Amino acid sequence: MKKIKYFYNTHTLRYDKLETPLRVKLLRVLGFIAASIVTAFIIVAIAFRYIDSPKEKLLRQQNDDLKDNYALLAERTKQLELQMDELENRDNNVYRSIFEAQPVPDSARVKDVETKKEVKLVQSMGETDLVKSMTDQLNNLSLRLAYQAKSYIDIEGMVKNKEKLLLSIPAIQPVSNKDLTRIASGFGNRIDPVYKVPKFHAGLDFTAPQGTPIYATADGVVTVSGNTNNGYGNHVKIDHGYGYETLYGHMVRTKARQGQSVKRGEVIGYVGSTGKSTGPHCHYEVHRNGAPVDPIYYFYNDLTPAQFDRILKLAASNNQSFD
Repeated sequence: MKKIKYFYNTHTLRYDKLETPLRVKLLRVLGFIAASIVTAFIIVAIAFRYIDSPKEKLLRQQNDDLKDNYALLAERTKQLELQMDELENRDNNVYRSIFEAQPVPDSARVKDVETKKEVKLVQSMGETDLVKSMTDQLNNLSLRLAYQAKSYIDIEGMVKNKEKLLLSIPAIQPVSNKDLTRIASGFGNRIDPVYKVPKFHAGLDFTAPQGTPIYATADGVVTVSGNTNNGYGNHVKIDHGYGYETLYGHMVRTKARQGQSVKRGEVIGYVGSTGKSTGPHCHYEVHRNGAPVDPIYYFYNDLTPAQFDRILKLAASNNQSFD
């Protein structure tokens, strides 16, 4: 049963029934609700400030797991990078050295595969610091691995062409020289026979009677045959591939023709004294990657160690060249 309240009215000197206006009731209700909301908010804020919610606990655990996994992945990636460095080092300094191939610069390893699309999938991952860091490392490894695979394909081709490579390296003397007396002037600074001043001599001079056969010292293709008014007179130039070229100068006449494929030991011309020459001889040059090198180190197919030592001393004599 609802209680009825009364109050003493001093104006009428009697007890009147106490009635609360609706406006006051509404204000009281709203005040109570507002106070409850504020109190609840304060309680929740304090609770969440010091106590993790179940969702936060789960996220915190997942975050810790991600950090642990990232640390393991980072260590594994570091080990892979070290292994990749070793493979690239072996590629340049061991495998390619065996075949006398040029090392691959690091810039080429990355540049050659930058246009490939394999790494786009990895790049589509999120951009958080941890993921971005790992993505960059994976991208780098992907590029290096892709180029390394391509490099090994090239080396496989070199292995298959090893026999061809050996046949393409100059390995014999250009004229018959069994008694080792025909080397008249060596590689390096020599006295010019015409101007009588020291001048760089880019090859070896082999003296021989006019008409003595001159032999190709390795397999290759003739690129020049004849007199091009460059001082060599009638001469033959052969491209052996793999960066090797040889030149045979001052012939009385050439036998090999431009564009002809020749084999090691094949006659390509005959000793003469054409061009800038002071006597019958064969001027012989070996070029490696476009630069002249000492031909004395390319006679290993037809000389014993003792014979090589002998002609090495003959070629080192500081005398006058024939051209």
